Amino acid sequence: MLDSLITSKTRLRLLVKFFINADNHSHLRGLAEEFGESTNAIRKELNNLSEAGYLQKESEKNRISYSANTQHPLFGSLQDIIRKYIGLDRVVEEVLKRMGDVEKVVLTGDYANGMDTGTIDIGIQGKDLNEEYLDSLGNRMQEMIDRTVKFTVLNSHQTTGIILYNKAAE
Repeated sequence: MLDSLITSKTRLRLLVKFFINADNHSHLRGLAEEFGESTNAIRKELNNLSEAGYLQKESEKNRISYSANTQHPLFGSLQDIIRKYIGLDRVVEEVLKRMGDVEKVVLTGDYANGMDTGTIDIGIQGKDLNEEYLDSLGNRMQEMIDRTVKFTVLNSHQTTGIILYNKAAE
C-alpha cells in the first residue's frame, strides 16, 4: 500500500527505520550495511529527507548521525502511517479483542530497532490471558498483514520495547 505511494524502496526503509521508533539513530555506513545497499543510494535519500526536515543530522566525531525530527509538524502523522504500514494497529486491535485482561502490548525485536525483517515480535502483559488464542492469532495476523507475528507473554518486569498499548494510560 505505502510502497505504491513511496516508490523508492530505500526511502521507505529509512522511514521505517527512523519513524517506527523515534529513538533510532544511525549513520550512513551503518545504514548501507544494514540495508545491503550502496552508500550513494542511502546518502541521496538521507539528504532528501534531511532537506525536507523529516530527519535531523548530528555530528559525532567524524560521522554524521541521523534520526527522526520529532519537532517536525508531521512527525506524529508519519509515525502513525509507518505503524499502519507495518500493521501494528491491526495487531493491537486483534490482541485486545479476545486475549483477556491485557495491560500492555509491547513491540520488541527487529521492528523496535527499525529493521523491516518481516517478523514482528509482540509481547503481551496482563492477567488471565488467553494463551491458547496466541497460536491461532499469529497465523491469522500473518494472513492479514503479510508479516510473521510472534507473540510472547511477558511478566511484569519485562517491558523493554515500544509500548503500543498501555491500559494504565487510558
